[in-house]
Amino acid sequence: MTISNNKLLIGASGGGSDPINVSSLFRTFLYEGNGGTQTIDNGIDIDGEGGLVWIKNRDATDNHVLTDTVRGATKIIYANQTEEATDDDTITAFNSTGFALGDDVKVNTNNESYCAWTWRKAPKFFDIVTYTGSGSAQNISHNLESVPGMFMIKERGGDENWRVYHRGFEDGDYYLNLGAEGSVTLDNFNRHFNGTDPTSSVFTVGTDNSTNGSNKTYVAYLFAHNNNDGTFGPDGDQDIIKCGSYTYSNGLEIDLGFEPQFLIYKPLGTGHWRMVDNMRGWGIPSSERFLYPSLTNAEAAGGQLDLTNTGFRVHDAGTGDYIYMAIRRSPMAEPESATDVFDVGLGEASGTPAFVSSFPPDFAMFKYLTGDNWYISSRLQQGKTLYANYNNLGPEISDSGSVWDYQNGYYNATLGTSWVGYLWKRAPKFCDVITYKGNGTAGRTVAHNLEVVPEMMWVKRREADEYAGQGLWAVYHAGMHSSPEEKFMRFDNNALGDSTAYWNDTAPTASVFSVGNANSDTNDANVGFVAYIFATLAGISKVGNYTGTGSDQTIDCGFSNGARFVLLKATGTSSNWLLFDTARGISASSAAFFRLDTNAAQQTVSTIRIAPANSGFIAKGSYDWVNADGENYIFYAIA
Repeated sequence: MTISNNKLLIGASGGGSDPINVSSLFRTFLYEGNGGTQTIDNGIDIDGEGGLVWIKNRDATDNHVLTDTVRGATKIIYANQTEEATDDDTITAFNSTGFALGDDVKVNTNNESYCAWTWRKAPKFFDIVTYTGSGSAQNISHNLESVPGMFMIKERGGDENWRVYHRGFEDGDYYLNLGAEGSVTLDNFNRHFNGTDPTSSVFTVGTDNSTNGSNKTYVAYLFAHNNNDGTFGPDGDQDIIKCGSYTYSNGLEIDLGFEPQFLIYKPLGTGHWRMVDNMRGWGIPSSERFLYPSLTNAEAAGGQLDLTNTGFRVHDAGTGDYIYMAIRRSPMAEPESATDVFDVGLGEASGTPAFVSSFPPDFAMFKYLTGDNWYISSRLQQGKTLYANYNNLGPEISDSGSVWDYQNGYYNATLGTSWVGYLWKRAPKFCDVITYKGNGTAGRTVAHNLEVVPEMMWVKRREADEYAGQGLWAVYHAGMHSSPEEKFMRFDNNALGDSTAYWNDTAPTASVFSVGNANSDTNDANVGFVAYIFATLAGISKVGNYTGTGSDQTIDCGFSNGARFVLLKATGTSSNWLLFDTARGISASSAAFFRLDTNAAQQTVSTIRIAPANSGFIAKGSYDWVNADGENYIFYAIA
């Protein structure tokens, strides 16, 4: 059998009168069992629209539990076994924002961690069909409104194995078993799918008992394949699900046209299915966390696929052909409120996570009030942390506390109220995080998903630096010069610098930014880097600059209730980066501040540096580092 290397590219077409974002259709939700009952609010209307919930205990040996709205709550199927069962203590009900759990150990053991993946029924995304077998070939209708990319069939009586169809199979009646590691099988008699490809309205089953035994009952889960014909996102023209195949080659990059949040994949030779997602950790080479649908095993780490901004990269040992199903990362639309994408607060006095947010954060900075390094990390750097202050130039370090797999927060330790944390969620037109490998060649472009031109970028190498005195944070800011692509700044107290080596004298675009040949700072060959990029989003964030006047002036950021976060620096003098936030207080009489470029404690001085203003903030007086007459200041503020 031949498997093509299916690199699928997103394009412009599609449309649709009712565009839907992926966040309303799919969710990876992490929760802790309580041994009693609890309701999982994942924001998906499963009860009204229909869908599937798939749950696995991450900590312990136990079955994969699948429950759907068509068969009904309490009806469970195991991915790794053959029987359907009725269990009143697993998923007990579906509702408009999620589902309810009983106290069964498979879904809700006290103090054990679980992962729940939810698919909502929707055209061109996912459908569920039940049917009764006839013993002779028949067509089964579905409502996917597109040709399925993959479907999984399970006989409900418990006698037969799962059967999986995938568009990556060669023509003929090939199938896989979801509940086993066996290789793809050719049915020479076309008994499973009748040797017939599915269409946008039906799939076909043959005479085998596993798909169409006489009077046997079945459930089928159908997954779409968007190929430049998706009808999702703000404009109703985006793809969110791909079912493809590839032939193993170390370093091969699969271009989905989007960054995935979930992937299930399998070799067509002997080897288990694997499920990975960005909530449990996926990004750092060779360290994604995965679960086997065909096994009861607890979650494992290590892996074969690296996440990229446009798909994934194959690495490490492997051979032969693979199939996969990938789902796009959310959100797809720009945020409507700053509180949906940014939180600032003091650490929790007890328990974990150390910093709590109202959303699943994607990157964070945190600092000890009385002095310590600045720590900065992202979900894509799972388990790794960098220092922001210039006087600690080390590479990315392993940090056992840097854990991102909380539903609403970050850091697996009790740090207490003497720490302050800043948490961002990646979102179009607000901020993005990119990891990339340098190539040492000027003009290398790096793709991003900000969807607008970046106005500020922080770039740092993640690996050990052999060049003494280099490897500093490189900073781009649109307000630092009339031609900012020709300049650079750093997270130190120096003024604006001039070099083509940083941004290759090339302005960033809405899809890429460029780097030069600055060995340690932006583009050392075969070295990993991380970039945090930001933009102005009306009413939510402002990347800007102003000229000092020597007397109080209001900096209008377009906000209505003032700024919760302000980072600013003078570009023409040796001065510190100053950081203010409402967690520690911005008032007319006092405003404690940090210096981002040092590990010093916060400072509160008698001369107020900034004060609150509904539209943004007030730069006070004639203080050199905030409002000296004629000086240019750059800033980043969040409402």
